[in-house]
Amino acid sequence: MTRRLNLSLLSLPTLALAIEPEILLLARNGWMPNNARLPLLLYRGVLNGSGLTEKMEKLMAAHGWEPGWRNGVYPFHHYHSTAHEALACSRGEARVIFGGEGGKEIALRAGDIALLPCGTGHCRASASSDFLVSGAYALGQNWDLLRAAPDAEAQQRMKALPFPQNDPLGKALSKYWKD
Repeated sequence: MTRRLNLSLLSLPTLALAIEPEILLLARNGWMPNNARLPLLLYRGVLNGSGLTEKMEKLMAAHGWEPGWRNGVYPFHHYHSTAHEALACSRGEARVIFGGEGGKEIALRAGDIALLPCGTGHCRASASSDFLVSGAYALGQNWDLLRAAPDAEAQQRMKALPFPQNDPLGKALSKYWKD
């Protein structure tokens, strides 16, 4: 059973200590590079209640993950070579395929945050009509959108791309991601 936390009842440090992510390490899959050294982190039921979009964005921004857009997830397989991405679901539900064609299909629901290291393939398989996510990025990273195998330059960008000290909840990211 997933327990949802009400941000108004907890301080951010308490919240950060209360949530442990599901960890999914994805190896290369066909043309999709994924990231064999940095796992996808999935935080379930982080927040709930009214004004969830703003709450999720405020939480991520407080920990250095600046929200950049609100929308859905593209319905085609793609990845980013220039940024690590946090996807905060604030409305509805979607089934998202992580890891490229034939990858792992996972339900994202309002209150969930998925943290994708660069190179992680993702594609919306289906979604409710009200599905909404906010995409956020740390360290001033700007995302690109790649739909083919990475060339040598993209491979080098992903290998060299730094990651921030904290995840979107304020936990030390080095607990999960190692250089």
